[in-house]
Amino acid sequence: MRRRYAMGLLFILAMVAIATILNDSELILPEIGALTAGTWVYRKPTWIQKPYKLFLVPSGTAVIGFLINRLPWDYPVKVLVGVGLMLLLMKVLRSNLAPAFATGLLPIIINATHWSFIVAIFFWTLSLMAGVYLQREPRMKAKDHTIRPLQMLGFLTLIVLWVVGVWLLGRPQMAAIPPVVVVLFEAIQNTDYSYKMAIRQWVALTGAASLGVGVHWLIASWLLAALVTLPLVYLLLGILKIKLPAAYAFPLLALVLPATMEATLPFAAAGSAALFLGALVSYRFLANWLPTLQTDDDQA
Repeated sequence: MRRRYAMGLLFILAMVAIATILNDSELILPEIGALTAGTWVYRKPTWIQKPYKLFLVPSGTAVIGFLINRLPWDYPVKVLVGVGLMLLLMKVLRSNLAPAFATGLLPIIINATHWSFIVAIFFWTLSLMAGVYLQREPRMKAKDHTIRPLQMLGFLTLIVLWVVGVWLLGRPQMAAIPPVVVVLFEAIQNTDYSYKMAIRQWVALTGAASLGVGVHWLIASWLLAALVTLPLVYLLLGILKIKLPAAYAFPLLALVLPATMEATLPFAAAGSAALFLGALVSYRFLANWLPTLQTDDDQA
C-alpha cells in the first residue's frame, strides 16, 4: 500500500509541477487525485476492471462541462444541465466511474476557457489508464453495472435541492462541490450504507476541504501545498479507517478555485455532505423501519 501511495503521490505531484512550470492552473485536475487514489492506491475493482474507461468517461464528461461552460447560462443552470448530461453519458457507456462527474463539473467551476484544459484531461487520464494496465491483476473482476433508475432519481433530486437552495441563499458559487457529488453517487448505490459510515465520510470530506484551504492559505506554492496536504489527507483517512478517494481531490481543488470560492469551500463541503449523506441515511432508515412497523401492526 505504501509503495502504491508513493507512486500515486509522485504522479499527482508531477501534474502540479507541470502546471507550476507553465503557470497554468487549468492544468491542475483535482479529480486526477481521486482517480489515482482509487485505481493505483486502493485498486477499486469497479474502477480498474476496464481501464479504457478511465480515459473515455472522464474525458467525455470534461468535454461536456467545457462546452456547457461556453454557453451564456447562469452558473447553477450549467451545473444542473451538466450533471444530467453526464449521467446520460455514463449510462450509455455503462460506467459507474463517479469521479467523472468531477472532471465534468471542474471546467464550469473554474470557468475553464482554454483548450489546454481538454488536452490536460486527455493526457493525464491516458497516463492513468496506462498505469492501471501495467499494474493490473488479470484475475481481478467486478460486476459491470450502472446506477438504477430510482437511485438516479434520488441522486438528481438531492443535487437539485442543493443547487436551488444555495441559489436562493445568494451563494450560487457553492452549487457544485465535485468530491461530495462523487461520494453521493457511490453511496446512493451502496445498499449497506450506514449512519456510521456517513459520519466518517462527512468528517473526511470536511476535514480534507479544510486542510486543502488552510494549507494553501499558508503556502502559496501549488507544488509545496500539494506536497504537504496530500499526506495529511492520507493520515486523516487512516485515523478514520476509511478509503475515500474523493477526499484527495480537495487539496488540489483548493489550488484552482477562485479566491471567493476557496474561502467557502469547507463550509460548502460540510453543508452539501450533510444534506446528501444525511438524506440518504434518513431514507434508508425509513425504508427499513416502515416494513417493520407494518409487520408489527399485522401481528397486533
